[in-house]
Formats: sequence, C-alpha cells, structure tokens
Amino acid sequence: MCDYSLHNAMTRPARVGDQLTTRQFPGGTRGFAAPEDRAVAVCILPGTELAFSAEVALPAGLLGWKPRTIGHRTAVFRQVNRDLPHTHHDALEFPDGQVVLLTHLLEGQTATVLQLPVRPATEAEEKQQTRAAYIG
Repeated sequence: MCDYSLHNAMTRPARVGDQLTTRQFPGGTRGFAAPEDRAVAVCILPGTELAFSAEVALPAGLLGWKPRTIGHRTAVFRQVNRDLPHTHHDALEFPDGQVVLLTHLLEGQTATVLQLPVRPATEAEEKQQTRAAYIG
C-alpha cells in the first residue's frame, strides 16, 4: 500500500528481492523508491518483511541533522492510524515492538524486500497484519 500522500506519484507494488531506497517525494513525505526509477514509489503490503543494509536511522538533534540509529536492521511493514484520515499510515515495526512512521526515516536508506505477506484468509488475520494501534 502507499500512503495517502503518495497518491499523486507513479507507483508499483513491491516484489520479493527489490532493493528499495527511502526517498523524499514531492508533497513532503518519505517512502520507498524503486531501484529502476527514483520517481516511482513502491507500495508495500502490510506484513511485508524488510532487511535494511544498516541500522535504521532517524533524524535527531536540534534540527534533525544528527542521525540516531534505532538498533535494528529488520522490520515488518504495517499500516497504522487507519481510522484517522489525512495522516501518515505507512510504518515499520521493529523486533522490539517499536513502531516508526516510514516518513520519519532518513532519506537514502536501503532495504531489501525479504518476504511478502500471505494474503489473509480471515478478518482476524487481516487485523493482525495491519495492527492499526499506533497513534504517535
């Protein structure tokens, strides 16, 4: 899925093995860019497993110019705050349970799509994949 703020960008679905890069898209949001074209946003399904090439970094410091790593290189893509319109929904859940909005990641980080989720068979399975509990 792609966040509402990427609806005006060209998009394509994620594929296993994709080497994606975090990128600032027009409109002020970050998302994953396709390796073949930085202008194409890659839409990821909730439950997709990702492996980053280095520990994931977030802006920190007075103006956000000093990066802070969060100590993990793997994450599961989630959609959060789905009941709140016009807010970012794309997020990453890390092994320690920490959830970070994708738009908060530093630009230029690379991640590989390890595994796409199994399509949920029941409403309970779908709810488990989305985990819409983050308010932030």
